[in-house]
Amino acid sequence: MSQRITILPETLTNKIAAGEVVERPASVIKELIENSLDAGATDISVEINVGGRRRIRVTDNGHGMSREDALLSLERHATSKIKVDSDLERILTLGFRGEALPSIASVSRFSLATRETSSTEGTEIIVDGGRVRDVRACGMAPGTVVSVEQIFFNLPARLKFMKSAETEAGHVADVIARMAVSRPDVAFTCTNDDRELLRLQRSDLQRRLAQVVGRDSSLHLYPVTGNDEYATITGFISGPALARSGTQTIYTYINGRFIRDKVVQHAVMQAYRGVIDRGRYPVVALFVELPPEEVDVNVHPTKHEVRFRRQSIVHDAIQGAVEKVLSRSPWLVTPSVATYATSETTGQAYRERIAAAAQASLAIAPLAEHWPQPIKQLGKVLSEVVVSPADNVKVSEPATSFQPERLSTESAGYFSSLSILGQFHSEYIICQSDSELVVIDQHAASERVAYQRLKQQCLTGGIESQRLLFPETVELSFSEVAVAVRFCLDLAGIGFELEPFGGTTIMVSAVPRLVAKNDPILLLRDVLADLERFGTSGAFNDALESLLSRIACHSVIRGAHQLENRQIKELLYHMDHTDFAASCPHGRPVSHVVKLTELQKIFKRT
Repeated sequence: MSQRITILPETLTNKIAAGEVVERPASVIKELIENSLDAGATDISVEINVGGRRRIRVTDNGHGMSREDALLSLERHATSKIKVDSDLERILTLGFRGEALPSIASVSRFSLATRETSSTEGTEIIVDGGRVRDVRACGMAPGTVVSVEQIFFNLPARLKFMKSAETEAGHVADVIARMAVSRPDVAFTCTNDDRELLRLQRSDLQRRLAQVVGRDSSLHLYPVTGNDEYATITGFISGPALARSGTQTIYTYINGRFIRDKVVQHAVMQAYRGVIDRGRYPVVALFVELPPEEVDVNVHPTKHEVRFRRQSIVHDAIQGAVEKVLSRSPWLVTPSVATYATSETTGQAYRERIAAAAQASLAIAPLAEHWPQPIKQLGKVLSEVVVSPADNVKVSEPATSFQPERLSTESAGYFSSLSILGQFHSEYIICQSDSELVVIDQHAASERVAYQRLKQQCLTGGIESQRLLFPETVELSFSEVAVAVRFCLDLAGIGFELEPFGGTTIMVSAVPRLVAKNDPILLLRDVLADLERFGTSGAFNDALESLLSRIACHSVIRGAHQLENRQIKELLYHMDHTDFAASCPHGRPVSHVVKLTELQKIFKRT
């Protein structure tokens, strides 16, 4: 019989490998910059022509290579980063596969010039479509210069999928920006057709972000720190004012490596739930440091994807660190005003003030007795601190100009420190803060206060189960059954009681009482899907928060509603003691600021 299986020639295998590593000029530049950073470079220059389609040149001042190492670097799987099997478990360098240079050289007209600091001359290697044409000595400064011309000249099928020069140049700039954010101690420059695209000097992370996302945008970035025994998280996140329509400004790094990981992005977006609208994305630069053996970067040739050994812990650590900052709403800057000097305030007085705040600002009918637990408990709490519109309660306070009451020895929060000017259309509260006019949506503010109280009461009382009169059987996939078994105790903690029924069928004997009437089986499937993908689940929290936000929305003042000055003051005071006070539970803003300079422009006073 004739032989049907043959070994592919090296030139063809290199082209196949290049198809995985080299997608476009931007991916070439990414691989070359990673090599430069691993070589200890502190100054990296990138030059491209026609968006990189005609020519790419990357110059660095790293430690360079000897003649022998330079020749070996063009062989497949030749690297200085790892040597034995165990090294794969503790990778701390950006490159380690030994595929980038031979893959790039196999699909372009390639030259490599390099010189070690201790050497008096450099080495230049010329490669044409994967074949070494010349090796010669050259004079050059210490470091490495890689030139890539006519990329994909020998792969016309790939070449025709290239985009316009402008599009490719944009991808190149994005790649350099991502690399630059990870290493603010390194200077980067990039030119396209002799026109400068980027020039980033050595700086700290905050200044580097200002260079990348814009100086005005950097004013709305807030530091993040989180540290536990497993992960250390640092970086900056933005408030809702910088929300974008795409994920291009989400910079996430694991041990200094830029990644696009669904677990990390899901954690970030879960933290922003209720702060920005759905379909909008924040500006984020997060650095997660883990023990190298806890993360596998050997997943994909582009090295953008990773696998975590304990992904649920990583997910929760990131979400917790981001939520900690967002809950304080740091973009609401407290103006520098004198603190209220007051009489002594006890814990009982504080609780009475909170109750008075809700009574003054919320108008809600008592919740029906037949509502399920813990809604009954929540209703009891609300009924103690709110009044029914049917009671037609009227405040007998005279309609005089508002005089601030001296509250406490503590510094006034942002909302409490505002000077109240009045109401507009009985829907918006108008305040002044130094040279700013602050407009507050009284419904959104009241909704946030009520929602926060409902959520706290629910979490404190636990998630109650409701047993089913007739347990339901649910057919799952094998992977879903494995997840259900693994997270059985976690599912019981949120109200789901599951029992094996044989094969891929499980029996559901109890569901969370809060969602018993809203297709709990569909919710269970969503929870299992989240647990399978992320090791944690936001599906139940999403359903719970959606329910609580609806209750809060319908339980507070809606539409035009005249408030007394005391009611406004109590509402603002209560907002200062509420997390995520800058937005309502649906993500809509609570307040809007109009600066004095904006008004002066309108009236042509500047």
